[in-house]
Amino acid sequence: MINARDRRRGGLCPSFPLSLVLWLALVLPAVAQNAAENADPVGPLPQDSGSAGLKDELQRLHTTARMLHTTAHPDDEDGGLLTFESRGEGITAILLTLNRGEGGQNKVGSNLFDVLGVLRTLELTQSDRYYGAEQRFTRVADFGFSKNPDETFQKWQGHDVALADIVRVIRTFRPDVIVSRFGGSERDGHGNHQASGILSREAFRAAADPNRFPEQLKEGLLPWQAKKMYVDNVCPFRSNECPDGNWTVRVNTGEQSPALGMSYLQFAVQGLKRQQSQGVGGWTVDPGPHYAFYKLVDSVLPPTADKDGHEKDFWDGIDTSLPALAARLGGEQSKAPFLKPALLQVQAHIDAATKLAEQNPAAAGEPLLEGLRTVRSLVAEVRRSALTAKAKDELLVNLAEKEKQLERAAELASGVSLNATLDTPIAANAEDAVMAVPGQSFRLKASFTYAEPVQWKSTKLDLPPGWTAKEINSSKSDNAGKHVSTSEFEVSVSAGAQYTRPYLHRADPERDGVYTVDDARYATLPFPPAPVQAHAEYSINGHDGIVHAVGLVIYKGENGAEAKRAIAVAPPFSIALDPATQVVSTNHVGTTEIAVQVRSNVATSGPAKLRLELPQGWTSNPASQAVSFTGPGESKEFKFQVKPADLREGRHEIKAVLDYAGKPYNLGYTIVTRPDLDSFYYYQPATQRVSIVDVKVPQDLKVGYIMGAGDGIPTVLKEVGMDVTVIPGEKLASEDLSRYHTIVLGIRAFDTQKEVAANNKKLLDYVAAGGTLIGQYETGVGDFNSGHFTPYPAQLSRARVSVEEAPVEILAPQDPVFHFPNQITQKDFEGWVQERGLYFMGQWDSHFQPLLSSHDPGEEAQKGGLLKAPYGKGLYFYSAYAFFRQLPAGVPGAVRLYVNLLSQSGGR
Repeated sequence: MINARDRRRGGLCPSFPLSLVLWLALVLPAVAQNAAENADPVGPLPQDSGSAGLKDELQRLHTTARMLHTTAHPDDEDGGLLTFESRGEGITAILLTLNRGEGGQNKVGSNLFDVLGVLRTLELTQSDRYYGAEQRFTRVADFGFSKNPDETFQKWQGHDVALADIVRVIRTFRPDVIVSRFGGSERDGHGNHQASGILSREAFRAAADPNRFPEQLKEGLLPWQAKKMYVDNVCPFRSNECPDGNWTVRVNTGEQSPALGMSYLQFAVQGLKRQQSQGVGGWTVDPGPHYAFYKLVDSVLPPTADKDGHEKDFWDGIDTSLPALAARLGGEQSKAPFLKPALLQVQAHIDAATKLAEQNPAAAGEPLLEGLRTVRSLVAEVRRSALTAKAKDELLVNLAEKEKQLERAAELASGVSLNATLDTPIAANAEDAVMAVPGQSFRLKASFTYAEPVQWKSTKLDLPPGWTAKEINSSKSDNAGKHVSTSEFEVSVSAGAQYTRPYLHRADPERDGVYTVDDARYATLPFPPAPVQAHAEYSINGHDGIVHAVGLVIYKGENGAEAKRAIAVAPPFSIALDPATQVVSTNHVGTTEIAVQVRSNVATSGPAKLRLELPQGWTSNPASQAVSFTGPGESKEFKFQVKPADLREGRHEIKAVLDYAGKPYNLGYTIVTRPDLDSFYYYQPATQRVSIVDVKVPQDLKVGYIMGAGDGIPTVLKEVGMDVTVIPGEKLASEDLSRYHTIVLGIRAFDTQKEVAANNKKLLDYVAAGGTLIGQYETGVGDFNSGHFTPYPAQLSRARVSVEEAPVEILAPQDPVFHFPNQITQKDFEGWVQERGLYFMGQWDSHFQPLLSSHDPGEEAQKGGLLKAPYGKGLYFYSAYAFFRQLPAGVPGAVRLYVNLLSQSGGR
């Protein structure tokens, strides 16, 4: 047996076979880096497969330690700590991230708000595979930067919404130790960070209090008291040095792992790189010691620290061995005399498997299956016992984990596998891959691969209620000593099947700080589980095992190679209006064109009709259009000419509806994916928000827009009648800039387009010759300042105004930018969304004139958000104001002010 305390030194169980460790140490370093970089985003990582995966599962089987790590946003997590504890120590870990990062900036595209939240959920769950952790979320949203927890709680509808979800996770997962990334003080910076620390510390005790969130107890959850609570951020960031009094536990995440072929932190960074929308794709970490420091801030155990206040690890004072589950019952142990002998028997099977794996991993399969049978019997006996509900719950949570680990370890040792895929031709791209449609059917092929002495017993499908599956064919084949048993099924999708979509939504993503949960069954999960799953039952010398698989559809990825994603349920048609928001000038004459995109998911559509539901008095030509398709994946565009009843400033909504088979359809979805990620779906109603704006546009003004990270500003400018040309970064060097009155640098242009920095002199020469250049916010403060990209000295800062309602003062009321071609007043700063601005200039040369001032409550005025400087014959502007959010949202005042900025065409 392995003592839980013994395995805290080198990250490997002392009794784990040395020969296998040495083999891993010799072989894996040569392939680990490449394998980690190019891992299949759907299948297991190489480190979780074969002998390496078996070693990892055997280590997990030796401990019952459970850790909950809490953070605020994706990429806040201490991935090195999670990887060390999970992969080095075998603990079971959950990462609880309060929000999905939907309010941040997207470093790899233009998607923002909830579709960005879906992308970041995919990125983070991909990172979790490297960390060896499962993922949970709360209902609260990332609403943008916040400077204090008070604003955060106000946006999150109070203190208890997020707290309730943290408590729910604690009561469900039942961790021994909670480790918060943040401590809950100003030191944490971001208001969401501070809130995360405050709530985590409070949840430690609240989860054990039956008077807190009693509605959860009515659902069947029971109070749970974790044993110890730690916080991070107690020492200088990324420092290996920390005053003794500041920390309790120190973990060297830079320790080399023979199994991973690199350090735990280096492997974690491979996972962190999946979070490309956060701009961390290029991060690296050098080998060598890297310490994480954590402070014990609450505990229900007797002190275990030494004279300096330090513990050996998080688990000091906690016996995490498997037989110790019996001792945890205290006085109730007498009610379950069967428990400790059974646990010792399970431990003996695990020890036997560990020893056998040294010479022959396949030989470990049988004792693992014996251990699995014992655990399953023990679960049944615990349920029948006279133990209290609390005692049963703690045991059953741990035994369920052991059952899952034993199943997976036996699968790896036995070399069995199960693949379940749609029996259809491989689609040419992700969009054309077959979707399951309610009321229709598809064929699925499930193949179980095994070798002697394994015996296949059966393969079955696990489907949602109301679905049916009929086995229509089965076959067996042999290939290079392997047997393959294949079962083919005809699957009928329930007419009421739920679409594969997030289980929560926000009615107004630009303003709502909390999601509405549509299906409470999945509360706190990243996404609902895949609807189509399969399992195969097998045996080895009479000992039964099981292997699971998700039903997949195969298609051609971006590089032409085969890619896979889980079978998903979708409506017969996906409908979308392009664009989702349209800005119409009050000076617009005639009709506005509305384009409706319809994609079919059915083989033949039959008669269908597409129409628009319009505001009162509005008309469309035609009133409706006939729709027909010949096959799934086919997409068509339908155009309508819409005439408003009048053109007074205001907001309206247009809805597209497709009538088919007696039902109206009004939903569209976007497949959110990337070659290094899994896939999921962002749904939204087929509606277009129309913002009619009273805006004047100069005649014959030509604007060149150099896209940075991507935004919707050029689209809006064209909608209000401006002549805008998007200039690709790679064509900047050859482009004749003299054709334009104004050039705009898109958001984070210097961060994302190397050509912009390379051609900065050309841009400034354009200004000197009489052009107007508008730079927008940049996040690479150090690189921007060292690049000296402005015409006169200026220093970019990280200052921002995060409250969108913060007052704005016009500092130069006589300046033409506030008068031509539109009169700008205080009313134009009403109705802004998410934030005023970000990355204001902190210092500037006297040539610059600040035009606006704003600040968050209780802070000093920020005057570096809109600067103007004459340069030669032209004008240079720097704008930190968040026009990239305001214009796509159709905020009238922001549209007018932005048009004015473009219209200050210097001497040209």
